[in-house]
Amino acid sequence: MLNQFSRTQLLLGADGMESLYKKKVAVFGIGGVGGYVCEALVRSGISFFDLIDDDKVCLTNLNRQIIATRKTVGQYKAEVMRERMLEINPDAKITVRKCFFLPENADEFPFREYDYIVDAVDTVTAKIELIMRAQKEGIPIISAMGAGNKLDAGRFQVADIYETRTCPLARVMRRECRKRKIRSLKVVYSDEQPIRPLEDMSISCKTHCICPPGAKHKCTERRDIPGSTAFVPAVAGLLIAGEIVKDLSR
Repeated sequence: MLNQFSRTQLLLGADGMESLYKKKVAVFGIGGVGGYVCEALVRSGISFFDLIDDDKVCLTNLNRQIIATRKTVGQYKAEVMRERMLEINPDAKITVRKCFFLPENADEFPFREYDYIVDAVDTVTAKIELIMRAQKEGIPIISAMGAGNKLDAGRFQVADIYETRTCPLARVMRRECRKRKIRSLKVVYSDEQPIRPLEDMSISCKTHCICPPGAKHKCTERRDIPGSTAFVPAVAGLLIAGEIVKDLSR
């Protein structure tokens, strides 16, 4: 029967689509990369999701995040993403967890329910904890490395963490993975040398933060504000989604 996933089924077959439909994917971090992961996965036929993020859409997100519009500024990213996904597939079952994943709250997540985990968070501490939890439960995980301060989207690739080069975040992750005897980790990374952002205080969030009063994670608290584009995080997110569809439809 003709349906919204028919064109995908022409490539994956009925069994592949049935396999995707039954799977549950947890996406940690619904930003520039994670948003495109969610978009591609729900359009591919996956129907069960956990979306984890405690951030709100900011005006400065409009240049790259698929959920960011003038209408959604100030709204929780995970909730906006859920509404968008349900407009694509109203039958999807999507849980929103408005929090940031940390070692302190890791026990609150139902890892055993997940068939795949997407690490699209920013901090090394959270990434390592996610990877350790996933490997303990035997759950496939794919981790996004640095997408900021890059201009060449064609330099992104899928690799094992120990095969990465150039990316500063991947370098730190290699070291931390070795310490914990993590033997392998699938990542999406770019071997492009990061560009140093312009030091223009007239457009810097450091001096012109527009986060509302009481915001939990203000830009002024960040060590660095990376530059970004519309296309680089999108490519990273779509590469991640492609790996998940390939792995789960087998």
